[in-house]
Amino acid sequence: MTTGQTPSPGHVSHVDLGDPQLNERIGAGVAHVEKLLQDELATGENFIADKVLHLLEAGGKRFRPMMALLASEFGETPGTDNVVTAAASVEMVHLATLYHDDVMDEAERRRGVESANHRWDNSVAILAGDMLLAHCSRLMSRLDTHTVERFAKTFQELVTGQMRETLGAGEANAVEHYTQVIKEKTAVLIASAGYLGAYHAGAKLEHAQALHRIGGYIGMMFQIVDDVIDIFSDREESGKTPGTDLREGVFTLPVLYALQEEGEVGDQLRTLLTGPLTNDAEVSRAIALLRQSGGRERALADVREYLALVNEELDGLPDIAAAQALRMLSRYTIDRVG
Repeated sequence: MTTGQTPSPGHVSHVDLGDPQLNERIGAGVAHVEKLLQDELATGENFIADKVLHLLEAGGKRFRPMMALLASEFGETPGTDNVVTAAASVEMVHLATLYHDDVMDEAERRRGVESANHRWDNSVAILAGDMLLAHCSRLMSRLDTHTVERFAKTFQELVTGQMRETLGAGEANAVEHYTQVIKEKTAVLIASAGYLGAYHAGAKLEHAQALHRIGGYIGMMFQIVDDVIDIFSDREESGKTPGTDLREGVFTLPVLYALQEEGEVGDQLRTLLTGPLTNDAEVSRAIALLRQSGGRERALADVREYLALVNEELDGLPDIAAAQALRMLSRYTIDRVG
């Protein structure tokens, strides 16, 4: 699939946000979100609870809840119960999409454990994802109708992105198609976390809207960088097998840019990349050609443009510790690839 693995800014518990008091507040908030997730998903029939808890208990970065909690710092009441509930709701939607994605991708592993579809079967995995959405709906009922409306729009965008990816680019521009898919599938939930965290902390509307945009830009950055790492990183550095997307016939931004190039490298890539690569020799040859292309640098140039947009939005927000933390997290995205 185009979006591959979840963007990986680093495990929340190991992120230094640059301010000890902010670290303590966000750490406590994430712990409250974790407890709410555990308590909520453990309710109901036992034969269901173990399925919906499967990926939660496997771990995860909890970046979306952290985004909501950081955004809440711009309001009058940061980290309140409503902020925690909104943050948990965003994470539940994210978890639900992982169950469904693994079915569509026929994945065998997720977060270091068997995927639900592999451990049980596709039907169980789909139903577990659906149950997560039911739990999310119950959490949102504790908030307000504005939150429900926002989540409806968010989920509609998520499904639109998945449908767009499933149907493929067709006659559309491949780069524009990729960009729209990751906006709808990855960026939208981080954007929603930014907005709802600020909104439920009583932030000004213009600040909540700015944090929505910031979350979206950060989501785009994380996904593009992950796609660069999938191709150009060393296994020892990233812990990932280079070329996973190529083996699945998925062409991400650096590949799409390389395929646009004129000359021998572009010609060879267009001949080679006509579908999934079936053996290690083909993957190695493709990676070697991609390293000779300008695809990596063009993709990272896009990341730097999103970073500039993040900083521009932050310039219009109060200069508090959370703003500096968001700048640092955004910059770290590029630092991951040097």
